Amino acid sequence: MSRPAGRRTLILAALLGASAVAIGAFGAHALDGRLSERALGWYRTGAAYHATHALALLGCGLFAAHAGSWRQAGDVADAPGSLLRVAASCLGVGTLLFCGSLYLMAFTGWTRLGIVTPLGGLALIAGWLAMAIAAWRLRAP
Repeated sequence: MSRPAGRRTLILAALLGASAVAIGAFGAHALDGRLSERALGWYRTGAAYHATHALALLGCGLFAAHAGSWRQAGDVADAPGSLLRVAASCLGVGTLLFCGSLYLMAFTGWTRLGIVTPLGGLALIAGWLAMAIAAWRLRAP
């Protein structure tokens, strides 16, 4: 991952983190008594995953910023950078799909959106695995 791409990942992580705090605070102060327990559960799950994956994306960006100082295992050109781009994309899209679908279900009650939630979860898992493979391919300088 190039420095600008790593920078973009860090900016996106910071914005995702800020929005997670705002959404969490909104849920804690404005939604009590306005949503059913079931809907509030969806909202809280979305908020928890939102904050967690903002931190995961931050880790991905920091990893990308320092990956260039490590040697790659084997002769795979830009393997960590490519995998970190995949990881960042999966984490971003996964957070949007997973958390977004839970937020929308909480506010609309339209449970058919629940079909999107597992797709977001799969994207989140793929992001974590891509980060793990990128780390596996690195060797100390």
